[in-house]
Amino acid sequence: MKKIYLVGIGMGNIETLTEQGRKAIEASELLIGAERMVNAFPDYQGDVCYAISPSRIMDYISEHPDHKMIAVIFSGDVGFFSGAKKLSQLIEEQKQSRSVGKNPVGSFWNEYETEFIPGISSLQYFSAKLKLPWEDTKVVSLHGREDNIMGAVWNHSKIFFLTGGDYTVRKVCQILLENNLEEATVHVGERLSYPNERILSATPGSLAGEEFDPLAVMLVENEKIIQRSVITHGIRDELFLRGQVPMTKSEIRSISLSKLQLRPGDVIYDIGAGTGSVSIEMAYQAYEGSVYAVEYNEEALGLIRQNTEQFGVWNVKVIEGKAPEALVDLPVPDRAFIGGSKGKLAEILELLVKKNPRIRVVVNAITLETMAEAINQFQKLGFEDIDIVQIFAAHGKTAGNYHMMQGQNPIFIISGEK
Repeated sequence: MKKIYLVGIGMGNIETLTEQGRKAIEASELLIGAERMVNAFPDYQGDVCYAISPSRIMDYISEHPDHKMIAVIFSGDVGFFSGAKKLSQLIEEQKQSRSVGKNPVGSFWNEYETEFIPGISSLQYFSAKLKLPWEDTKVVSLHGREDNIMGAVWNHSKIFFLTGGDYTVRKVCQILLENNLEEATVHVGERLSYPNERILSATPGSLAGEEFDPLAVMLVENEKIIQRSVITHGIRDELFLRGQVPMTKSEIRSISLSKLQLRPGDVIYDIGAGTGSVSIEMAYQAYEGSVYAVEYNEEALGLIRQNTEQFGVWNVKVIEGKAPEALVDLPVPDRAFIGGSKGKLAEILELLVKKNPRIRVVVNAITLETMAEAINQFQKLGFEDIDIVQIFAAHGKTAGNYHMMQGQNPIFIISGEK
């Protein structure tokens, strides 16, 4: 049986190569990998091929069928954001296509057995340099794609970032500062294992002006994480600071949030946020997302800030202003809750749909007029699965030796999705 070794060679310096990896490379007749990595083995006696893309690697192997033992090398570990995954999948696809009679070329690949040989990952190496355990570290790759940076930071005390693309060390530090995490500790490593290796540890503000390698790694330590022992919504009303500001009551919040069908990474608007009670409940549910609490009343704005700090929900962003104007420059929402519209419900809904044609919206209404307008606007804008619920809630209170129920105002909850 011919064999293709997929070898993780560690950080690049061959001193981080495992003994198992070294033996596989020495036993091979063909060594394939990025030029920088292949050249790290100047004493290699077999043939070499400089290739990175899985398709190019497979083309070269198929064009040189005499090689029985092949080593394809990858930086770090083959199971940690490695190209080994894609190459292995393509080889298996070729084998499967042959087995069902679709691809004669598949018979060539059926002659090969693949074997993964692990290496030292950048997470392992960097954590060892920092003398930090890494089993409780959240891993986030930013290579060429967006990711919710703060969603990871708010929920984990240690976060490892593989930077790349638009998300440089400087960019990540700026995001941390924008979210009031000036006291977080940021560790940055570049050119790991090489003679010119550099590792710095400081605050985001100290590192935001530094220049780093585009593929640097970061490890952020943050103590301001969201702490919550109970995962269901329905926080008791008396736990919120209220002042003279109206507040959506616990039972209504619970049903309204259920109608929103929140997901962990959602971007959510709370329009007419009041005390911030709904925003806080949203933030707990969308723990990897962001909640924008939109409010114009000064007392309410102060209460939102106090309540979010009291409950430790760092993913609530307070937006001062009236909707719809205050919504224009905010990120595209996945969900929106409208608890107060100040007579501009139609304009608000039109803007929400313009920003996200697939948005889900929940409106709370006390009056019949607001309920009717919400339904009419939902229908006009093409919302589907429009649902209307009227809720009557009453709380028990004691009167001497007796107990009686004290009712709250009935609320209409209107929900729909584009």
